[in-house]
Amino acid sequence: MTAKIESVDPTSEAGAPAGRWAFSALVGGNLALSLTAMVVRFADTGPMAVGVWRLTLALPILLLLMWRETGGRQPSGRALSIAAGAGIFFGLDLAAWHIGILQTKVANATLFGNSASLLLVIWGILLSRTLPRGWQALAILLSFAGSALLMGQSYEASSAYLVGDLLSLLAGALYTGYVLMMQRVRGEIGPWSALAISSAAGIPILLGAAVALGETILPNDWTPLIVLALMSQLVGQGLLIWALPRFSPLVIGLTLLVQPVVAAIAGWLIFGETLSATEIFGGSLVAAALVLIRLPSRAARPI
Repeated sequence: MTAKIESVDPTSEAGAPAGRWAFSALVGGNLALSLTAMVVRFADTGPMAVGVWRLTLALPILLLLMWRETGGRQPSGRALSIAAGAGIFFGLDLAAWHIGILQTKVANATLFGNSASLLLVIWGILLSRTLPRGWQALAILLSFAGSALLMGQSYEASSAYLVGDLLSLLAGALYTGYVLMMQRVRGEIGPWSALAISSAAGIPILLGAAVALGETILPNDWTPLIVLALMSQLVGQGLLIWALPRFSPLVIGLTLLVQPVVAAIAGWLIFGETLSATEIFGGSLVAAALVLIRLPSRAARPI
């Protein structure tokens, strides 16, 4: 049976309405993740090493939460394989993203790196075999128009940025794979188990990339890395992974657009990065889309 895209009354794993707390968790997770780039700026290690410590410092807590969640029982081999595969996708995503940032403009990397939102929306439509209508269709239109206004103004097309642009686009595709695999495995194991396994699987990839690039691995100041592990991996990813099975890929994709909006606001407040009227308007459109996606929508039209 083909699943339908639900924008108003998504169901929990048990089939009961997920309610406002699930959507709040989804948005809250993206809010925490949107501050990742800001914290990375304060780290005194290489960008890959930042990813290594983000996962490594969070892993002991995740393993403890996994043990409490499972009572010490081991997940099935299938669940372990899917969660580990998701972690590999996540590690490759961070690696491609961080290398891409060094090869292109930050605006370009942000634009292409957020392609996961578009890919998830497309996947959600293909999965349901229906075209969105009503408020849902308007939410999609507003969200992508807003993100284009927010990020597109500073985008610059140039052959000098081609490698970085392609790596950032690859990062977006890899993150899409990560989200879909984590959504799938969440039907079998709890959020902390899925996150602990995927985090452990991503560490060797990032560590290998950091060593290969000759990065500084050990920091002088551990504070940004600890904040990153707690804020991004435990809170951000924790809320996101908990909420994943309660929503369609379409809704998840739209909420990912919270990240560039909040990142732009944080850059303005903390680093004095100027926001134009067009960028502010674009962010407002994304915010409006998040409200609309929760409103009743007419029956979708079959493809």
